[in-house]
Amino acid sequence: MLFNVQAVLGRCHKKISPREQHIGESGASDDDLASDVLSHYSSASESASVLDEGTGEVVDEQTAQEETEDKLKQCIDNLMDKSAKVRLAALESLRSAFSSRVLYDFLLERRLTISDCLERSLKKGGGEEQAAAATLFALLCVQLGGGVEGEEGFKMLRPILSSILIDSCASLSARQHCARALGMCCYVSASDDIEDLLKCMGHLESLFVGAYPLGDGSLPSVKAGTPALHSAALQSWALLCSLCPASRINSMVNYHLPLLQACLDSSEVNFRIAVGETIALLYELRRDIDQEFEYEDCDALCESLKGLATDGNKYRAKNDRRKQRSIFREVLHYIENDEFSEEKIRFGVEVIYIDGWMRRRIYDAFKEVLESGVSHHLQFNPLLRDIFGLGAPLILDSSVKAIKISRTERHLFNSAAFKARTKLRNKVRDKRADVM
Repeated sequence: MLFNVQAVLGRCHKKISPREQHIGESGASDDDLASDVLSHYSSASESASVLDEGTGEVVDEQTAQEETEDKLKQCIDNLMDKSAKVRLAALESLRSAFSSRVLYDFLLERRLTISDCLERSLKKGGGEEQAAAATLFALLCVQLGGGVEGEEGFKMLRPILSSILIDSCASLSARQHCARALGMCCYVSASDDIEDLLKCMGHLESLFVGAYPLGDGSLPSVKAGTPALHSAALQSWALLCSLCPASRINSMVNYHLPLLQACLDSSEVNFRIAVGETIALLYELRRDIDQEFEYEDCDALCESLKGLATDGNKYRAKNDRRKQRSIFREVLHYIENDEFSEEKIRFGVEVIYIDGWMRRRIYDAFKEVLESGVSHHLQFNPLLRDIFGLGAPLILDSSVKAIKISRTERHLFNSAAFKARTKLRNKVRDKRADVM
């Protein structure tokens, strides 16, 4: 199936003006209603018809688009159904559609209705419904981008996400999903509000400090499921650290680095890995300010990292050991040598390079929310393309595909655009912090 892709212009500093979105083919496949929605939704183009792959019949494109939008509208209506089962099914169908397509035009005029429905689910739904609603809200923010529309929804739902997050009586799964949603929505929609940023970071920090060592230096015992919540909160906090002004990085590093170092002794492998990656991220942020930065207890930290990078304890699962050793070898290598093992992400005919811990945390955060749809959004979503310095979506025709750009040129362009955007954002934030 061929798709028309138009350039997207007018975006500056994460503010997206109303613009045309474009829908392409995705590798995701879903069942029932979600499958129908995803298989028929296509970009609005000038052509009169498209070929239905299932039957080989020519179908009027406008009719197909209207049918798909009707299905999406029905899902939105089902969010207000009295049956929790129906609401959950609607949340899942919309999650699949939002993650696999760019639906800005469709969602723009329905964003308040959807936000109201998600607010009701977060306030009155059970744990499973709250978790699904939090995830869908994060996807809604990604769809709407960093403009005024996304900020409206964030202002409305931020207090509710925060209240669930810090409610010890709420479902652990709901709190975990709210932690990820709060981090993503704040990163996307509150980039110009230092006050909202610090509030969100404070709520997230109040969770993972529960894993910090006690007064006697021992780590606290936690109930099952809590380490996953601590990991989600820590990773979302680390994502928001990338938005912090340089004036705050130094105090954050001085306070958290020794406590995070103690958490490397945690018995939970995924939490240890989240801790190790956050330590590397804080190191990177600090070194961006002062290239000569050295942690005063660096020798002890490196010893702990070496132990985890060579951990061969048989009581750990084989995959856990392999993953842990791989991550901590990278962390140790970065701290000792200030070198990062570059990762290349291909999507369509394009590629981005993950060449730092901050860039990796940002990419991983979007991947956690978008799942298999991350490649499609990297191709067509102006928000992600702006964040990773990709420019306007490419026109997918044979002439573009035939153009070969060298690996070095792509790498230099992507890295330069990403770093320039980060420096500009931090410069603006520093000015705001001074004013406050």
